[in-house]
Amino acid sequence: MTRGARLVVLGKQGAGKGTQCVRLSHYLAIPHISTGDMLRAAVKDGTEFGRLAREYMDRGELIPDDVIMGIVEDRIAEPDASRGFVLDGFPRTTVQAKALDEMVKPKAIDLVLDLDVPTELVLKRLSSRRVCSTCGANYSLEAPPKVNWTCDICGGEVVQRPDDTVSVIRRRLDLYEESTAPLLEFYSDRNLLARVDGVGTPDEVMERLVEVVDRVRAESN
Repeated sequence: MTRGARLVVLGKQGAGKGTQCVRLSHYLAIPHISTGDMLRAAVKDGTEFGRLAREYMDRGELIPDDVIMGIVEDRIAEPDASRGFVLDGFPRTTVQAKALDEMVKPKAIDLVLDLDVPTELVLKRLSSRRVCSTCGANYSLEAPPKVNWTCDICGGEVVQRPDDTVSVIRRRLDLYEESTAPLLEFYSDRNLLARVDGVGTPDEVMERLVEVVDRVRAESN
């Protein structure tokens, strides 16, 4: 694998994928492509797709394959992704994984990283998460903003997202087990999967991820 790889990062919601994908994108000098960020931007902007997506997201359900695949295909076709990307939130099903294979041809996915975090821990993380309604900055009940749930960065109201309630989170985790977990077998069969312990500080987890990425890069050269 050369610098500028095509990576997929898997893991339950709340496993820390977003944080680690940003770090990996900087480390490898490739874009972080988050389907969640793209979806939430569409919802915030009130686009036709955003209104449709919000209905699914507020129920904790997955966006239909054909819709999300079209968004991802358009994004990875952009010039900044020509050298590679870190995919966060896609694919979530084997149907999407096979579609991704077609999108990147004649190249291929280089490595799939699975952040392994216990369900009860991610449930605790997500149910305590709070987000600035203006700029999207993340906080939690354990690490709130300094003043009265007002964003430290922009002064916006810090709230709980509709899809971060316990009932919706459990629904999302159930869907992950039903629809997304088979991806582990799909990529394992292709010798692309590496499981990484996602419990620990962000620095500790990043160190484990870099160790795996560097090892695979060395083996490819």
